[in-house]
Amino acid sequence: MRSVLIVDDDPFIRKLVSTTLEDVAGFQLHEAANGVEAVALASEVHPELVFLDIDMPRMDGIEACRLIRAQDNGAAKATIVMLTAAGAQENETRARTAGADLFLTKPFSPLDLLRLVDELA
Repeated sequence: MRSVLIVDDDPFIRKLVSTTLEDVAGFQLHEAANGVEAVALASEVHPELVFLDIDMPRMDGIEACRLIRAQDNGAAKATIVMLTAAGAQENETRARTAGADLFLTKPFSPLDLLRLVDELA
């Protein structure tokens, strides 16, 4: 079963992503509310796919991305999709440098999310 980690400080966004993906066969979903939780959970569950918000308290998504990439386990190989606010272009360069693979701009539709996951499968 493929492990997916959903990280966002907004519970609505986490629910939107998890509800959209819960019907996709073969996904085991995990959630974290900030970067600190994300890094700890990634080292525990070794996700294949991470949806990671950039702007979060305690540790932002860019730093969490960098730390997940630095882990010496399966989490470092995860596909990391950064969830970005519209118009946050300057963060995209920083996120790519930290190891982000793809970007999904908020607000996004469940259909956009499913298309992205389908492309990655």
